[in-house]
Amino acid sequence: MKKLYFIIIYFVFSTCFAQSEVPRFTLKDLDGRQVDLQKISEERTVVISLWATWCVPCINELEAINLYYEDWQEDFDLDLYAVSIDDPRTVNRVRPMVKGKGWDYKVLLDTNNDLRRALGAATVPLTLLVKDNKILYKHSGYSPGSEDILYEKLLEFSR
Repeated sequence: MKKLYFIIIYFVFSTCFAQSEVPRFTLKDLDGRQVDLQKISEERTVVISLWATWCVPCINELEAINLYYEDWQEDFDLDLYAVSIDDPRTVNRVRPMVKGKGWDYKVLLDTNNDLRRALGAATVPLTLLVKDNKILYKHSGYSPGSEDILYEKLLEFSR
């Protein structure tokens, strides 16, 4: 019963204090260039996906989105930023995985999990739909069909 109480409290607090704007963060891409998250979400619609090389649901989600990504870029003027939360011990796996999967996403590194904490992400994958620095849609976890829900949200917010 005590455990259930803490779980309920956690969800209440995470919902009440959920981030409604993209926090001011600068992360490095795979080439070491600095990328300002607020700047990229001012310029166009972006999907930000927190993931890790060791997270099977994360990889499944990015693979599912990859099937539609080229069309989504064209239809919604969209970019996807795959933010790896791999720590310094596993971050060297990110580039080979991205290259091996053939993902055309912009990949950023959050090796200290600062962005993850700022967003209140208890689990990954965490997927955000962002426009004008506002988080329009937030989804944690992955199950087959989640990409269809993301597509519906893209349609909804592009009107």
